Amino acid sequence: MEFKTALFYVFAAIMILAATRVITARNPVHAALFLVLAFFNAAGIWMLLEAEFLAIVLVLVYVGAVMVLFLFVVMMLDIDTEKLRENFWGYLPVASFVGVIIVLEMAAVLWRSFLSFDQQAVAAGNIGGTKELGLLIYTKYIYGFEIAAVILLVAIIAAVALTLRKRKDTKHFDPADAVRVKRNDRLKIVKIDPVTTRGQAETEVKEAP
Repeated sequence: MEFKTALFYVFAAIMILAATRVITARNPVHAALFLVLAFFNAAGIWMLLEAEFLAIVLVLVYVGAVMVLFLFVVMMLDIDTEKLRENFWGYLPVASFVGVIIVLEMAAVLWRSFLSFDQQAVAAGNIGGTKELGLLIYTKYIYGFEIAAVILLVAIIAAVALTLRKRKDTKHFDPADAVRVKRNDRLKIVKIDPVTTRGQAETEVKEAP
């Protein structure tokens, strides 16, 4: 067995194990960390396929940005995991049905790709290049790319909306009111009559018998 093939099996085994722990871990933070491990091993497989750009993007974008956002959202939401597990078996039939549909769809796509697969000599320098990837994304896969962008935008907005819910133990203010404030609203000058303590003392001394 070649060293490259051995590395592929190691990365694939660790990635499958990490992906399994993502859905079986009881702690949401632990599940997110296992997902980070799965992403790193997927990046290693991309490196073995000489797709360096995809590997770097996977690490920088998903691990460096998306997963950090997931961790912040999980920790700020303070999810009650015990309450979520109460009706776990009730959701199992629906989850199994959806999982079977996804597996069948992926199998159909992969089986069709394998049947129409034609081995051709491809220059190694063109694999994983930014130019070829950009041409494919913005020409052949433009609709899928735009749909994925919209889905990510909706997910980000939903995460922000969940974290900005009203809480009784925090104080907040309206930024629009802070911007519209004027000088007279911040400082109010009040005119009062001057009072001399010395004059009052002299008057009291004169009035005394």
